[in-house]
Amino acid sequence: MEGEEPKRGYLAAVFGCYCPRCRTGKLFKNPLSIGVSKNMAMHERCPACAQRSEIEIGFYYGTGYLSYLLALFYTGITFLLWWLLIGFSFHDRRFFVWIAVNAVSLLFMQAWLMRFSRVLWLSFFVSYNPFWASQPPADPERIVEEQMNNW
Repeated sequence: MEGEEPKRGYLAAVFGCYCPRCRTGKLFKNPLSIGVSKNMAMHERCPACAQRSEIEIGFYYGTGYLSYLLALFYTGITFLLWWLLIGFSFHDRRFFVWIAVNAVSLLFMQAWLMRFSRVLWLSFFVSYNPFWASQPPADPERIVEEQMNNW
């Protein structure tokens, strides 16, 4: 198991919401669902390698910006595809139909975007370790247990 290639590549681990350190353990407690309150519940530590999911207090504040950028990227892609396949015109409301379709699709994607941005954000700061089974994760220096969830 040590030193072998990971079962998942980087993109498969991020899109599947797996731990970036071991690419084995699921980061979220519940599967993606319509119930908004359960969608963001994360394990405190990875079930497989014990990597902390929150490296410091307020660690996930940056995911709001990342989620916004991902939504802008998605909007740009849908704009380009709509323009190439259907075209835009103010005379027959095609432009307003695109705005409605884009807005509704972003609403349905919001829960996934929030999860994806958390996993992507964590993967920027925690790298894959092929020896994760024998090397415990380093404890973060900036964790104060008394201040956790105090915001």
